[in-house]
Amino acid sequence: MENGKRKAFNVAMGAAFLMAMSAVGPGFLTQTAAFTSKLGADFGFAILICILVDIGVQLNIWRIIVVSGKKAQTIANELLPGLGYLLTILIVIGGLTFNIGNIGGVGLGFNVLFGISPENGAIIGGAIALIIFLVRNALIVMDRTVQLLAVVKVLLIIFIVAVSAPPFGQAAVHTFFPSHIDFYSIVTIVGGTVGGYISFSGGHRLLEGGLRGKKSIRYINEGALTGIGVASIIRVLLFLAALAVITEGFKLNPLNPAASIFQSAAGTFGYKFFGLILFAAGMTSTLGSTFTSVSFLDYSKSEEKNDGFQRIRPYLIIFFIVFSTAIFYFIGSPAKVLIAVGAINGLILPIALAILLIASTKKRIVGEGYNHPLWLTIAGWIIVVFMAYAGVQSLITGFSSLF
Repeated sequence: MENGKRKAFNVAMGAAFLMAMSAVGPGFLTQTAAFTSKLGADFGFAILICILVDIGVQLNIWRIIVVSGKKAQTIANELLPGLGYLLTILIVIGGLTFNIGNIGGVGLGFNVLFGISPENGAIIGGAIALIIFLVRNALIVMDRTVQLLAVVKVLLIIFIVAVSAPPFGQAAVHTFFPSHIDFYSIVTIVGGTVGGYISFSGGHRLLEGGLRGKKSIRYINEGALTGIGVASIIRVLLFLAALAVITEGFKLNPLNPAASIFQSAAGTFGYKFFGLILFAAGMTSTLGSTFTSVSFLDYSKSEEKNDGFQRIRPYLIIFFIVFSTAIFYFIGSPAKVLIAVGAINGLILPIALAILLIASTKKRIVGEGYNHPLWLTIAGWIIVVFMAYAGVQSLITGFSSLF
């Protein structure tokens, strides 16, 4: 493989794992455990919808961003002045809130593994994240760290599924023919694993790696499909593990439902495994959330480096991680907030995707020689309509429950 192609492939794989591991962080672990406990095998339908939405969202957003050679906020501003700033506010606030849970996940992972307090573990995790971002060749170090932790995470979850003996037949039937459809669970799991900053992490990483224009479409597809595949495997495996535990009649601890899955499946050994998975999930999601949220503060319009932004970028990263760590240290882990923010990100998703789909029709944004594939456009608008409808339904349900 030529050096240029090898570099492009490595960037694509870095983007793939950054997106995939951002999608299956501590929030995902919490959401999957909580909703499987509530809905049982019917939650498989939400997982299926999540995977289908993931395909339509990631292939659309990655392609539009990279072909245009512009970050999402710049595209939005060129479509309608000021729209990019609104998108930035939505993404950064969501990313910052999620990051409190992410860094908390690292702290809780250290607590399970070594017995130190979650607060002190979060400080150690924040320090590790800062070191990764501030060393030389930070993006390459970030890519390698995320890929290594991804392998650890997948292998550990495969082990838990193997020892828990999930009811595959029941899961398959209810995944395609659910007895009950819960829109709130769909909006939350999609928002928590596809929406918000997550849907832009891969595309922005490709731009940072120097990929742009129609010539990069091959690497866009390779990266997006690899990331979707890795995230989907983890989604399905964790759902199966949770379903196995619940089918056996074990009640999950509402304070830490995800830990209950691993402890029930493999005792103390499984609980320690959970600590390692939580550390991996929290660290990779912290890196993904920080990288993507900070990238939304860069409004450069071309291939030229924004020197002013590059000078302040390290300070923005430091603020983002230190602020998240401090909030967790003094307030605690917002488990319920992680689920709520997932729902909010699910509402942001149709807005963000609609903006980019409209932008894909503007030659002044994507270039004269590019035509966005019709099937991607149709799939994208179906997702926009479905997620908007599901979001409204979940709001109605949540509002009704208050009275």
